[in-house]
Amino acid sequence: METPATIDRQAAAPTTRPRLGVRGWTMLIVLAVLAIAPYLLFKAGHGFYLDVATRAVILSIAAVGLNFILGYGGMISFGHAAYLGIGAYSVGIPAYYGVYDGLVHFPLAIAASALFALLTGAVCLRTRGVYFIMITMAFAQMVYYAFVSLEEYGGDDGLVINARSRLPVIDLESNIQLYYLSFVSLVALLYVVHRIVNSRFGMVVQGSKGNDERMRAIGYHTYVYRLVAYVISGAICGYAGALLANFSSFISPEMTYWTRSGELIFMVILGGTGSLFGPVLGAVGFLALEEILSSFTVYWPFLFGVILIMVVLFARRGIDSLLGPRDGHG
Repeated sequence: METPATIDRQAAAPTTRPRLGVRGWTMLIVLAVLAIAPYLLFKAGHGFYLDVATRAVILSIAAVGLNFILGYGGMISFGHAAYLGIGAYSVGIPAYYGVYDGLVHFPLAIAASALFALLTGAVCLRTRGVYFIMITMAFAQMVYYAFVSLEEYGGDDGLVINARSRLPVIDLESNIQLYYLSFVSLVALLYVVHRIVNSRFGMVVQGSKGNDERMRAIGYHTYVYRLVAYVISGAICGYAGALLANFSSFISPEMTYWTRSGELIFMVILGGTGSLFGPVLGAVGFLALEEILSSFTVYWPFLFGVILIMVVLFARRGIDSLLGPRDGHG
């Protein structure tokens, strides 16, 4: 039987560096393409596709945050769009009063999202399965209607942000610099999530997903571990929401609606749950499919649904499953 000491040794044990393989090379190629995409698109005069690429990177951050609890912790949250909205309004509301300091916006977005995740997660994590799904969606809908009721900030019509967040050195009014801030944030997040997942903390969260009773029997207070993971996930999505508000220069309650949470789940499933890079592939694939399908028919959401069904039936681990067996955690 595993003990806490056993898990500590497993987390600390040195491992041989695996060869990159198909998955590793795919990750490097996709990151390389994302790294040079702005210059190629800007030089070619395709500003619209630069916007699509920026949105894909920002949503990848949110999808990685959701996958941290969904893929590794088995917590199927149908309310993570609430954190996107909280992060976005943490930029929009100060901007409404003339406060454009990014050193206020981004920490506020992360802190407000983390606090909401802590308060709601403390309740949600006392449930399991479909009950957890429904209560997370219920909290997200509460946030949606709360923002709708804020007439001072546009209510249901939303709020225009006149200027983007101001940061030292970085000029977010430049679409390219905003893109690279988002891209560097994504790369840093992937590294941090990889380290967390392979730490003792990450192993306990994964163990709780597999057999929570056994983990509690060997001495772990899994509720606390899962709550901390939930707070981290919410904070990540809050940061993505702040980036999204700067990107669109517009915020509205619609950002927090339950269908937006469904889109994030779609991205994670499409890319591959429980894989490090799967959410990025899913977000990029989601937006690519959206642009391609919408150019052919106004009924593209129906085709989206068909594709999701096909993925669930024939590629249960999403795009990531096409890259061969996984080594280690993610």
